Amino acid sequence: MATMSVNEWANQVIKQSQIDKYLINGKDFINEKEISEKLKLCKNNDKNYIRNIIEKSKSIETLTPDEVASLLNVTDNDLWEEMYEAGAEIKRKVYDNRIVFFAPLYCSNLCVNGCKYCGFRTNNKEEKRRILNMDEIKKETEFVVDEGHKRMIVVYGEHPLSDIDYMCESIKAVYDVKKKSPNGNGYGNIRRVNVNAAPMSTEDLVKLKNVGIGTYQVFQETYNRNIYKELHPFGPKSDYRWRLYALHRAMDAGIDDLAIGALFGLYDWKFEVMGLIYHALDLEKQFGIGPHTISFPRLMPASGTSFFSDTKYLVNNDEFKKLVTVLRLAVPYTGLIITARESPEVRDEVINVGCTQIDASTRIGVGGYSENNGKQYKEKQQFMLGDTRSLDEMIKILAKKDTITSFCTAGYRCGRTGDKIMGLLKGCVEGKFCKLNAVLTFKEYLEDYASPETKIVGEKVIQKEIDEISNLPFFKEHGLYNKLMDYYNKISKGERDVYL
Repeated sequence: MATMSVNEWANQVIKQSQIDKYLINGKDFINEKEISEKLKLCKNNDKNYIRNIIEKSKSIETLTPDEVASLLNVTDNDLWEEMYEAGAEIKRKVYDNRIVFFAPLYCSNLCVNGCKYCGFRTNNKEEKRRILNMDEIKKETEFVVDEGHKRMIVVYGEHPLSDIDYMCESIKAVYDVKKKSPNGNGYGNIRRVNVNAAPMSTEDLVKLKNVGIGTYQVFQETYNRNIYKELHPFGPKSDYRWRLYALHRAMDAGIDDLAIGALFGLYDWKFEVMGLIYHALDLEKQFGIGPHTISFPRLMPASGTSFFSDTKYLVNNDEFKKLVTVLRLAVPYTGLIITARESPEVRDEVINVGCTQIDASTRIGVGGYSENNGKQYKEKQQFMLGDTRSLDEMIKILAKKDTITSFCTAGYRCGRTGDKIMGLLKGCVEGKFCKLNAVLTFKEYLEDYASPETKIVGEKVIQKEIDEISNLPFFKEHGLYNKLMDYYNKISKGERDVYL
């Protein structure tokens, strides 16, 4: 590496053989003509037809592309209201009434790519470049832990200085942090690190697997080839198929928790939803496992580019709610992530149609937790955030709506990943275990981090959950209620990180 230039490094990233092995007759799974035709032809707005699709989704069955296209083309407002209600119902059925929180940690904004919409692109002279060393990563992690977070997603630009060895070292540094909590007698630590990083080779992905990551996240950005080519003029990211099959390689490397997404605002939002569905279906077809989560970030302003102002594909709030709803119905078993890109008003609204994960106390500047006092600097981050509310504030808001916050990471340490968790999700069983672990991890948060007001409303939610658990046959038949209460009492006495 010492003798290899940045350009030389970038030129050796892509392994063509690791693309070709997934192609069928030289073709990938995105057929743009087919997608466009389905969006054009599947316009049956008959209420009974649409309601039959909704009922299929409620049975936790993945929808076909024709069915998804039909939902996207609904124009009847009453049907949309029924779809919103169905999205919320499916979410409760699969995931119960819980929300999982996480925090992002941006480790580096060095990048070799030229994405026209991104503040990190290598030719953006306004961006202030930085890569955190391991001590700085630990310092940032301490700030996140002090908020009460147990999950983190680490984010890297694509650059030789933030290569796979740096990633592995930084993940270990995050896991090394253990800090006494400000309240109570507990301690805080990150128990699960997810990764948002550039596509990499199967060999590098094995290294990522071995360091103990949770989910590996790569967004295609746009599934339209011509738009993709225009917006990614150079760098490894300019190769559409290298990115398209990033998660297939992850599966081959043994990483069985995958996250897909698209950046809405680069192209027509209905086309991108269809692209995500084809992506999910191909993962299911080739590996028997669909995506663990789907994300749907909207394009936001970034330093050094006018792309946000120039694009004709920006998604308005009404369209955004619709696309999230269709994703919830289309892939009913998967988690949906809504991030702090969105405003508080949008997040509070859209979370009701089926989102399962959100971030809070979010800072996306490199070094932004420990150094910027909560301020955003356009030239130091990838895009501008819409929601900077604290974790405690958001937990309190949700608790007042009888929603329990979960910091659970049990499934990943109990082997409930990949095909195992997919089966449990589709059978609406995983949510029951998550309900138990939500109670336990929320109790930890209330004891160790919550403000007095949040603790009061949070305790009411916990008691409501315990009352429900005590009356449900599933928990009685499997002896889980008594075990829950035993663990709950241990947490009350100061024990931490117990799970079912």
